[in-house]
Amino acid sequence: MSSENGRDPGERGEQLALIRETVRKAKAPRAKPRTWRGAALAGELPVARVLVDKGPVHLDKLWDYAVPAEMDAEARPGVRVRVRFGAGTGKVREGRREGGGLLDGYIVERIAESDYRGPLAALAQVVSPEPVLSPPLLALCRAVAERYAGSLADVLQLAIPPRNAKAEAERFPAPPPPPAVPALASWTRYPEGPAFLEALAKGGAPRAVWTALPGPHWPWELAAAVAAALASGRGALVVMPDGRSAARVDAALTELVGSGLHTVLVADSGPEERYRRWLAIRRGAVRAVVGTRAAMYAPVADLGLVALWDDGNSSHSDTNAPHPHARDVLLLRAVHEKAACLLGDLGRTVEAAQLVENGWARPLEATREQVRAAAPLIRTVDEVEAARDEAARAARLPSLAWQTARAGLQRGPVLVQVPRRGYVPRLACERCREPARCRHCAGPLEARSNDSALCCGWCGQQAPDWRCVDCGSTRLRARIVGARRTAEELGLAFPGVPVRTSGRDHILDTVPARPALVVSTPGAEPVADGGYTAALLLDGWALLGRPDLRAGEEALRRWLGAASLVRGQEEGGTVAVIAEPTLRPVQALVRWDPAGHAVRELAERAELGFPPVSRMASVTGRIEDVGALLGAAELPEGAEVLGPVPIPVPDPGRPRRPGDPPPGEEWQRALVRVRPGQGAALAAALKAAHAARLVRREGEQVRVRIDPPDLG
Repeated sequence: MSSENGRDPGERGEQLALIRETVRKAKAPRAKPRTWRGAALAGELPVARVLVDKGPVHLDKLWDYAVPAEMDAEARPGVRVRVRFGAGTGKVREGRREGGGLLDGYIVERIAESDYRGPLAALAQVVSPEPVLSPPLLALCRAVAERYAGSLADVLQLAIPPRNAKAEAERFPAPPPPPAVPALASWTRYPEGPAFLEALAKGGAPRAVWTALPGPHWPWELAAAVAAALASGRGALVVMPDGRSAARVDAALTELVGSGLHTVLVADSGPEERYRRWLAIRRGAVRAVVGTRAAMYAPVADLGLVALWDDGNSSHSDTNAPHPHARDVLLLRAVHEKAACLLGDLGRTVEAAQLVENGWARPLEATREQVRAAAPLIRTVDEVEAARDEAARAARLPSLAWQTARAGLQRGPVLVQVPRRGYVPRLACERCREPARCRHCAGPLEARSNDSALCCGWCGQQAPDWRCVDCGSTRLRARIVGARRTAEELGLAFPGVPVRTSGRDHILDTVPARPALVVSTPGAEPVADGGYTAALLLDGWALLGRPDLRAGEEALRRWLGAASLVRGQEEGGTVAVIAEPTLRPVQALVRWDPAGHAVRELAERAELGFPPVSRMASVTGRIEDVGALLGAAELPEGAEVLGPVPIPVPDPGRPRRPGDPPPGEEWQRALVRVRPGQGAALAAALKAAHAARLVRREGEQVRVRIDPPDLG
């Protein structure tokens, strides 16, 4: 039915109602200015929603605060503020008020009205007008907190460095223009390499798992990928496992594109310089970042590439709650910000192999001919060697090692990798093989030099008159030989040859091309000018015999890192690995086939239901608290609870480590396993149950960790 003028009666009625509402508002008395304790509030958007910098998951909410008029201009979203947190202040969306006093926080947004009907406390102070929490960074930190069942405040503490007023006062110049598209250089050694760089330079977002060839070229190849992203007018972010590797990429990138386009974020820079560089990134003064783990949150504008080197390195897993891994954070950034992704390594982790297997990324690797040309010759104690030397398989330094070292020293430096640092870090009774322990704290006794007294590795007390408590013997034998003892033995065997050590206490960056023995622990190997002529990989049993799901993968990763510093087979480079030659990691090293090893490991994990095929979480605490949390959690359908099992009580006197139970308490740990695709639901269920227990103040502390690195 229609009216006389052709309009629908319902539409005409809506127009009349709108006119009446407009007239009513015009005649209504004007509202009085809003105040708080006599002080005027901001005229527009007088309510700030604040994320309070307090870590417990049950306080992981946004709180509403009134904005005083004098703070209106500076209280913008993203700035740091201080707020009164306690009874009668703020408002939590769900839950109850906790705590008291002034706390730091961030304004997330400004709104016109709060749905909390009680009085709102006002912001106490705007700490700085610098908007450090941008919407993309907030979204990333939320995603990380949800994935790892942690609080947003904990993630922000990892993502945003502490403020420095002096750095904020500095003015930064505009960034230089984008560089030209870099030359392909050594990327031509990989069949898909040129296509990857061309896609980056044209503004694309390719995803690749890159198995780099051994040798000195990978820092320049990584720098070329960054330069290609910069050439497209976008930013780039590269996360390295340590400052030494970051310095190598920094030098390569400076050589390739010059200075001014990128910066380095490492802990060694110091708080003020680190914050200054972080501000330069946030304000757009630099477009590319090379750094260590914390750099994964760097607020790079218009991000075009995220790259991670050596994703199997344990330093990429944060030791602070909620323990995010750099690989997962960068994968989230690649998805959220539609950026290209490059996971590079000399080897390949099982997680990277899964990304290739499910099609998320493409493999970027060289042909077998290129691998054979670049890799050194790998030798093991085979059947022929065992026939000549009956003790070859059991000896720490069989004749193969001596021959390899002697031949290599005729042409240049020789690398010796030892899994343990120190002199003799573990001793035992020669007669009964009982470990030698300190009488004071029961810690392990060790020898720090040939002529020093025995010393406890925990409390430091000396034990000059040690006697075995089981058999009464006073004679000791070495259970584990460290790097310094190895260096001493090699120095005696090769008189006149310089012996240098590199380890945690003193790490060498480079060594000259002169003949020398360089004894190093894994990860501390210096780079030799022109490459090492040979390498000895000792004590393979110590790496392969660890009771850990990743023991074989980790051993291969460390061996590849050392062997890649040796000259290629065409230049006479040789590596001798002292380990059982029939084991899979040893055979993967001999063939230089880390990708094949990762694929086979992934297949076994899938058959057994281990990560990364499944998702796991650990719940640790007292047995009754673990049971209560798991009983209250709404776990995904089909979730499997393994355990709980007791956690070994630390020996008295041993220094406490992260994850140790409080003194005097016996903790247990349960593992929760779910099918692929249920990881988000598992994290949400455990976080909700944990928060509910904290709100009700039930039981004692329980620790929840998603994707625990140690399943032993």
